[in-house]
Amino acid sequence: MLLFAAPVLLLGLLYTWGLSIPVPVLGRGYVVTIDLPQAGQQLDLPEVLGPQDKTRPLVVIDAGHGGPDPGAVGPGFQEKRIVLGLAKALRDTLLEEGGVRVAMTRDDDSFVVLPERVAIARELGADLFVSIHADSAGELAEVRGASIYTLSDAANSQAAARFARRENGADVLNGLDLSGQDEAVETILVELSQRQTAAQSDEFAALIVREGEGRLTFHPQPRRKAALAVLRAPDVPAILYEAGFVSNPEEAKRLASAQGRENFAATMASAIRIFLARNAAAP
Repeated sequence: MLLFAAPVLLLGLLYTWGLSIPVPVLGRGYVVTIDLPQAGQQLDLPEVLGPQDKTRPLVVIDAGHGGPDPGAVGPGFQEKRIVLGLAKALRDTLLEEGGVRVAMTRDDDSFVVLPERVAIARELGADLFVSIHADSAGELAEVRGASIYTLSDAANSQAAARFARRENGADVLNGLDLSGQDEAVETILVELSQRQTAAQSDEFAALIVREGEGRLTFHPQPRRKAALAVLRAPDVPAILYEAGFVSNPEEAKRLASAQGRENFAATMASAIRIFLARNAAAP
């Protein structure tokens, strides 16, 4: 009994004498405080760069995390900084090659809440949404390679139903007229749109793997599906690209390098142009 009571007695004596036991601070420095936007607040849309012709396709690039949220952290590297560098490199490559309009959800060290990232793409009428992130494997420093996420099949139906309830009365979605439809029909039409969008997202993910062969390092299982918030728009093809692992010092250094950014931008820009050309030609 005394064995179990000893720690309590020790703490009581220390408190009486005005002393305390030092507590390790490892991990306590990562506290994220974020001011969320008020409900109903007007969306602050980013500048659309490139041709002024609005018939040209629009790609929205989303650099994950930012501001007080560093994302995954490795030795000397933060996800938010690595992915912003990759996002800017892709933007510059697309604009240099011409013919494509580009917008970024953030182009500096600011934070954008998840719903706003998707809302920006929809509000601007984007043809493609590319969200860029990096991962961490904790102490498994040898884990490496990029992976591409698209929305899971189960999440497709769930997202469609939520969207139909939230956007009841919308006029047109992905070419489908929703005006005057009852709730059940509207949900079906939204789900049809979601399926079409999901198929396009999968097509784009496959193109990234194909175009990145020999240029990028992919995870042994590069194609993945998940119920991620940034992939849920029912009318904007979207992928989330995990560029690699910041917990792997060698990979993090490569992703943050000029050559790493160039390889990523060249691969992604090539996949984007092929995707846009295919879908522009589709009936």
